[in-house]
Amino acid sequence: MTLTRILSIVFLLGALGLGYMLYNSVDSVVEKEKEIARTEARIIEKLQMLRDAQIAYVASNGEYAGNWNDLKKFIEEGQIWLIQRSETTKLLDYGKEEITVTFDTLGSVNVIDSLFNESKYPDFNLEALNVVPGSGGKTFEFFSDKIERNQREIPVFEIKDPDPINPKRRLNNKEKALRVGSRTDSSTSGNWE
Repeated sequence: MTLTRILSIVFLLGALGLGYMLYNSVDSVVEKEKEIARTEARIIEKLQMLRDAQIAYVASNGEYAGNWNDLKKFIEEGQIWLIQRSETTKLLDYGKEEITVTFDTLGSVNVIDSLFNESKYPDFNLEALNVVPGSGGKTFEFFSDKIERNQREIPVFEIKDPDPINPKRRLNNKEKALRVGSRTDSSTSGNWE
């Protein structure tokens, strides 16, 4: 074997090794991003469930739940009242209309059966609802308060992921962490929407 042939084989093996290492590093980054996306999708699903529970809680109690224990108790024991609204319109002699609105309470349904039924969430687990997926057992941060707007007190809430796994969401003191609601506005939207 000549020196040229030996060097060609060595360079070929070196190029194959470098190509594999490059492929492996790119593949590991892609897999990490896919795992982050899957975990964030599970976090968003839980935040949506918690938002639905908070909306039902404020409708029943006039304020949002400030902690997980109050919200959990409401999900387990609370009732959602079924109300029928009907309107009747009567035409008055002088051409105006008179509208009469009546409300009738039809009954109630349990919160857990209404919001988290098995057909909508087949794997629903109330005990793990406040645990952030992929966090190793950390729980969501709950906040509720009332703010003044136009000389009225408005209830507000925020539920937030305390320690995001996505490095982009950790920047600037975790200001882009996944959350639903707002501490300063009467919003129930999430920051992923």
